[in-house]
Amino acid sequence: MIPARIYLSPGMFGFAQLASFDYFGHVSTALADRYRARGCEALVRVCEVHPTASLRRRAAKLARMVADTAGDDGGPIHVIGHSTGGLDARLVASPTVHLPGIDRADLAWTARLRSVTSLNAPHYGTPLAAFFATVSGQRLLWATSALTVAALKLGAPPLGAASAVVAAFARFQLRGFEESLIDRMIEGVIRLLDDASSAELRDWLRQLAGDQGGIVQLMPEAMDLFQAGIEDRPGVRYQSVATYAPRNALRDWVGALRSPWGALSAMIFTALSNLTAGENERYPCAPPDGSGPARIRAFVAEDLPANANDGVVPLLSQVWGELIWVGKADHLDVVGHFPGRDGHNDWLASGARFDQARFDLVMDRIVAGLVRSEDDAESRAAAQAPSAEPA
Repeated sequence: MIPARIYLSPGMFGFAQLASFDYFGHVSTALADRYRARGCEALVRVCEVHPTASLRRRAAKLARMVADTAGDDGGPIHVIGHSTGGLDARLVASPTVHLPGIDRADLAWTARLRSVTSLNAPHYGTPLAAFFATVSGQRLLWATSALTVAALKLGAPPLGAASAVVAAFARFQLRGFEESLIDRMIEGVIRLLDDASSAELRDWLRQLAGDQGGIVQLMPEAMDLFQAGIEDRPGVRYQSVATYAPRNALRDWVGALRSPWGALSAMIFTALSNLTAGENERYPCAPPDGSGPARIRAFVAEDLPANANDGVVPLLSQVWGELIWVGKADHLDVVGHFPGRDGHNDWLASGARFDQARFDLVMDRIVAGLVRSEDDAESRAAAQAPSAEPA
């Protein structure tokens, strides 16, 4: 049996592997296991892309990886992108795409592309990008990224470092931001890790500092142009997962407040969520046809505010193609970074209370969509095949 090939593209806080921690480790295992349970095989690969480079640069690297590894057996190909990775996937799939260093022969594999899945992707931009595009915002991006790695690897970074980030967000809002404070905090986190992990983290942070093109492009004004230039590929299934976390609701923070790190983590998440909740009347982060709220309500019974978000991306900005799951989760929950058993470490305390049952449901929905896209392609091929001549 010809295996399906699934390619995973990480987002703004993402990496393939960093400090001995796999960004998509839980997702890769879940997808392969579900294909195996259906009596099929799936080869899952993670693309190592620059975390904050321009979408074209990131998409070019994704396209090259698929071209070099997809083989010539004619098997189905799927691309799944988390956060900015969902935009990479859409860009690579677009029939009108032009990528640096990639010619048409390098994109021959798109004839085998069956689906594009986006998880928490900012299809219409995110207000957080405008904040991170500032000089002070860049420092806080590096600090939050360093804390992300430490939290995912160790379970909890040093309290002094987390306290420094909380103070920096507060001082930024009061226009008293001290860049040296954040620089010292980053060094503290790096020293906490072992030598090999520290070197990897330091190199990753240098990448963030060296190319900020993708952050600027995630601003709502820039994504307006992205939407004008990108087309969905005919015959490819587009599906999305969209999530939101409660904002400033005390009952959802009780678990986090039981530990000092949990309390500081909740404060950092709240700061990010409040920045993401900013609204732009001219360039709203939502489908322009106004269909977003009704599509969300098909999954969520409660009334959500227009600026609901996952801490990084507005909820309505995550809607593209067929919505297959909407629910409470923060930006990294759906890729397996939530508190619980089996080695799961949380990102930041969001109060979403995402758990293994919801993760399994999301993975079930994704794989069901991938398999459906393969079946649909086979049905179309059978319908287009010439009838056999009578003997």
